[in-house]
Amino acid sequence: MSLKRLPTRTKIIYGSGDTGFSLTQTILGAYFAIFLTDVVGIPAGVAAIAVFVGRSWDYVNDPIIGHLSDRTRSRFGRRRPYFLFGAAPFAVTFCMLWWKPPLTGTTPLALYYAVAYLLFDTAATFVYMPYFALTPELTSDYDERTSLTSYRMFFSILASLIAFSLPLMIIGSFRPENAGRVLLMGAIFAVVSAAPLVLVFFGTSEPAAPSAVETSGFFESIKAVSKNRPFRYSLGLYLCTWVAIDIMQATLLYFLKYNMLRESESDLILATIFVAAILALPLWNRLSVRYAKKTAYIIGIVFWIVVQITIVSLGPGTPLAVLLALCVCAGIGVGAAHVLPWSMLPDAIEWDERETGTRREGIYYSAVTLTKKITSSIAIPLALLLLGVADYVPNAQTQSTQALLTIRLLAGPIPALLLVAGIVFAARYPLGREEFAAIVGEIERRRREESE
Repeated sequence: MSLKRLPTRTKIIYGSGDTGFSLTQTILGAYFAIFLTDVVGIPAGVAAIAVFVGRSWDYVNDPIIGHLSDRTRSRFGRRRPYFLFGAAPFAVTFCMLWWKPPLTGTTPLALYYAVAYLLFDTAATFVYMPYFALTPELTSDYDERTSLTSYRMFFSILASLIAFSLPLMIIGSFRPENAGRVLLMGAIFAVVSAAPLVLVFFGTSEPAAPSAVETSGFFESIKAVSKNRPFRYSLGLYLCTWVAIDIMQATLLYFLKYNMLRESESDLILATIFVAAILALPLWNRLSVRYAKKTAYIIGIVFWIVVQITIVSLGPGTPLAVLLALCVCAGIGVGAAHVLPWSMLPDAIEWDERETGTRREGIYYSAVTLTKKITSSIAIPLALLLLGVADYVPNAQTQSTQALLTIRLLAGPIPALLLVAGIVFAARYPLGREEFAAIVGEIERRRREESE
């Protein structure tokens, strides 16, 4: 672990690894629900159950795999072997999600997608858990971590931009007759998503394992994580932010298709948001350096909430130019939501090392992804259930007033409340630049004393 500036080449190669994760998660978040309801023909309530069952396995595998990566020893390092050997299963299982099997009846179809989702989440965990855990190992510098995360978020947001535009070009419209196009989309993005993992394996050199490497038992590690106060607050703001994003992603196409009557322009609208988010990344990096990460986060999220509520209050008669201008503003806030929570999470790992003398990046990042998956596995199926209760009818020319109101609430006010909660957690986050520097200094002094 180093306090020195990382080479730009290292930041680019490492950051590119997030491309596959962002592509798959964004495509799933944006299209999987509408694929199950409007292409496969599974009722929204049953689709919610299938997604919940498939994602529930992550309650078990995330902490186990995170702990396993902390204790891995190989000639390739602790994290990199997972990138090389996990790429192929990651691609195959993603493709399985977009196949409409020759099954009849709602129950067999729901069971297939529940199992396919379970297999994909397991394969994905084996590659992204070690990848995320590599961030705090590459540098312990407060601002350099924000810079490294900005590079990663550039690829993440670029991938989200691609995920919100190219799949729609391949598929056209989510209708039963386009099931073959959906599978083609899944196969293309399965390969594209797996390739960056191989690049990260060959293009990075994993630092030597620190002397404070994880040696404690699984439950002892879980207990230490639960006592980490900075981590609890950073986890809270991260969860609120990303569950809000998940809900918006899952319902935004419904909003554009049925509330705005602009399904044919969805790719342009979504592309505008993510191009603006990419261009805003340097802004949030500079603001976090000038002030603090939590201050920059609060500024960005407040701005985004105001814009998001404005957008979902619009109707079909809104001129496209006005809608796109608001999407640019929303994209600026999206940039803050992508980079700042991820840059704050690693800082709590040094707090833990100071308190316990042990480094356990894997178990911390498994706690992050596990809790996000638990909340998302409840929130997204709940959103589908709400659509079902509101009498949503797939591909109907017009939806009921109740269904339209539900879609509007899911696309705006409900995520906004989650973002407000994220601001509360950020305001209480205890680690600023000075506090973090003092912790790192204490750790370095302790290491020098132990080596003498």
